[in-house]
Amino acid sequence: MRRLLTDAVHTLAPPREDRHGPLPPLMLALTVVTGLVDAVSYLALGHVFVANMTGNVVFLGFALAGAPNLSALASVVALAVFLLGALAGGRLGTRFATHRGHLLRMATAAQTVLVAVTVVVTAVAGGRVTTGVQYTLIVCLGLGLGLQNAVARRLGVPDLTTTVLTLTLTGLAADSTPAGGAAPRPGRRMLSVLAMLLGALVGAELVLHGRLVLTLGLVLLLLALVSVVTHRLSATEAVWIRPPS
Repeated sequence: MRRLLTDAVHTLAPPREDRHGPLPPLMLALTVVTGLVDAVSYLALGHVFVANMTGNVVFLGFALAGAPNLSALASVVALAVFLLGALAGGRLGTRFATHRGHLLRMATAAQTVLVAVTVVVTAVAGGRVTTGVQYTLIVCLGLGLGLQNAVARRLGVPDLTTTVLTLTLTGLAADSTPAGGAAPRPGRRMLSVLAMLLGALVGAELVLHGRLVLTLGLVLLLLALVSVVTHRLSATEAVWIRPPS
């Protein structure tokens, strides 16, 4: 328990010598964003995911088999724009390969713009999800999460992918077996799970009470904060800005 708590504290407030500097808490904030966005996409956009592509592929299979309340078109669009976002993230990662701070700043700034579009569109529609609003949100959010996923992969912060928890949960359990010994970074892994849960919980509460615009506004605020904080912290020659070895 002490190891878990110490690791959690070091994730939220990294020590000065931490190789990844402020990236762990910033990535946790993006994990909360993922939970919020998945709540929006699943509960308000017709049972489709824009961040969790494993679930989206499964939904596509269900829809093709004729399962009710699922749209094959929505799943295909979400998959396509996610891949486009990931492609853009890969190119951004190549452009800023030597500076992780600039990479995260530019990625979150781009996501902020995309989410701002969803806020405006949803507000103009009065919170009603028409077909046009539905696909505008799927496209913008899918592009943003594909970009986020690719950039998180390039940043290389262990156990903080911001979008996928299956391997995190597997490692948390499998690495704690008698043969495997104590799990590395147990606190970080637990915080990653809790961050996603928090985002999903808050997002679901807001969406189910008809506050879609507020939910997207919260996503916008978190992304803008991450971008601004990253910009301020990366204006140095700290060790963490360099790519992981």
